[in-house]
Amino acid sequence: MAQAKPEQYSGSDIQVLEGLEAVRKRPGMYIGSTGPRGLHHLVYEVVDNAVDEALAGACDKIEVWIHEDNSVTVDDNGRGIPIDKHPKEKIPTVEVVLTILHAGGKFGGEGYKVSGGLHGVGVSVVNALSSRVDVRVKRDGEEHSISFERGKTKEKLQRVGKAKGTGTKITFWPDPEVFTETLVFEYETLANRFREMAFLNKNLKIILYDERELDETGAAKKETFQYAGGIQDFVKWLNTGKETLNKPIYFEAKNEDGDVEVAMQWSTSYSTNSVLAFANNINTQEGGTHLDGFKQAVTRTINDYARNKGFLKEKDSNLSGDDTREGLAAIISVKLHDPQFEGQTKTKLGNTEIRSLVQTAVTQGLAEFLEENPKPAKRIIDKASQALKAREAARRAREMSRKAGALDSFSLPGKLADCSSKDASLSEIFIVEGDSAGGSAKQARDRKFQAILPLRGKILNVERAGLHRALSSESISSLITAIGTNIGEDFDAEQARYHRIIIMTDADVDGAHIRTLLLTFFYRYMPELINLGYIYIAQPPLYGLKKKNSRSIKIDKYLFNEAALKKEMAALEDPDKYDLQRYKGLGEMDPQQLWETTMEPSTRTLLQVSIENASEAERVVSELMGDQVEPRKLFIQKRAKEVRYLDI
Repeated sequence: MAQAKPEQYSGSDIQVLEGLEAVRKRPGMYIGSTGPRGLHHLVYEVVDNAVDEALAGACDKIEVWIHEDNSVTVDDNGRGIPIDKHPKEKIPTVEVVLTILHAGGKFGGEGYKVSGGLHGVGVSVVNALSSRVDVRVKRDGEEHSISFERGKTKEKLQRVGKAKGTGTKITFWPDPEVFTETLVFEYETLANRFREMAFLNKNLKIILYDERELDETGAAKKETFQYAGGIQDFVKWLNTGKETLNKPIYFEAKNEDGDVEVAMQWSTSYSTNSVLAFANNINTQEGGTHLDGFKQAVTRTINDYARNKGFLKEKDSNLSGDDTREGLAAIISVKLHDPQFEGQTKTKLGNTEIRSLVQTAVTQGLAEFLEENPKPAKRIIDKASQALKAREAARRAREMSRKAGALDSFSLPGKLADCSSKDASLSEIFIVEGDSAGGSAKQARDRKFQAILPLRGKILNVERAGLHRALSSESISSLITAIGTNIGEDFDAEQARYHRIIIMTDADVDGAHIRTLLLTFFYRYMPELINLGYIYIAQPPLYGLKKKNSRSIKIDKYLFNEAALKKEMAALEDPDKYDLQRYKGLGEMDPQQLWETTMEPSTRTLLQVSIENASEAERVVSELMGDQVEPRKLFIQKRAKEVRYLDI
């Protein structure tokens, strides 16, 4: 057989993308995705520029408007983007900043000593991915304007008139050609981000307006974020609804490498993942050197104090890091001149010099607090000591569980029906409630790659129970063993037996409660699996439509929410010719229906669970699942109007 000649390959095949064309060609490289996350990232990029002005001491107020047409305006009282002619590009500097990648004041020089911008592509990327951008700059007593369309200058810089004060005002319209999934900004998503930014920048005022929602007077919905206590207020907010053991501890330090601020407060909570670390206002979710220094210092300082005061005897084991951090809410905020980010999502700090700065600051600050405040210090040591005892009891329970073979002892309704594949990246497990749903799921599944683990009833609320109690629960022990990662000190994400862990519960109140309990478990004991994108929520249909008197048992159309039902019924010329079936439980569907609607990869819809905002996630889990009743009551009162359909 003659071999085909290869196609010619020459310089003419090499495409050079001019200006911001590369951004429009591959937007995901710059903002992560063109879905909701990427859409909101546009706002963050513009606001981050304003916050950088605050870090430079030049801005104390940022206003953000969400307009009815889903455009966004960000207005700050900083110095204003320079409008003079750029010495190299020979066009106004504001035009350079908006149209050229990697152009900004964050690559040396004296523009910014500290910046939250990672790559200097922020506002130019926003320009590239917007159908229109209008910029107003106030400097030197005058106001100038310039406009762009899809990254290209539409209206050149021109003087508008006289102006009081200084600042930059940017309005942008996300491009529907890029953001095909949605153009709608979520108010809560933006509010959570701005609240965090205000906490991290003491006294900075950020005001969010939503013109899509008006009050009785016709004014736009408005929320102001400003905290005189800075990160001390942050830890108080994280501990909302919790019984605390001490007032917030705060200390700061600086050297030629940067600045560090730390705030700490313990509560009676069992949580060990309420320690949040930031570098130049960026949430370093993967940790890094600053978090390492903090953890080492806290563990060593508390152990030293406990031994010096006789709380730990010579025969006693040292308190572990998890013991000393149980119930701890802490914020570590470092400001660096040259942050080095690494890791899977570029949110892990790699600057080695910052470790010793944080370590020294925490060792000195925490030691002084413990010496000067013996009563709360005793409560903190007692809390850690109880955690040590629970950890040792949990370890013994794990060892017994391993010896007994937890899965083998599982009774029939809750027994794991495993898949034949041993490749975790191809395998998935459905966590289902009850015998009926479990039976349907086992019959419906593809045995090659789909495992089924039925649970009996509602699992333990781990937010109110310690690790020892959690491990005494048969359902939780079986869940841990089936997933394969273990928990606590023994947790190892690489041992996960499935890379898709799918919560599949009934579409009713009980199902929602079970789903919430499972999500609380994963957030508290396996948060790394959420960060890796392994946790999903199945979306079974709510309704099935079938023609009356049809000989076929096949459902003509499945509907997954009330809005879809309403739309479908309005479109049908004669609804009386159809039977409507409401699926209150997964067990009401036969295996074929369950497969084609909820389990078959090519037709199903899965929601991937993510932690967009760690601080908000921590607070909400504590508020809704913790011991305190009042926060839940207030939450329900506040959100009651949002519930449109409720099955009781």
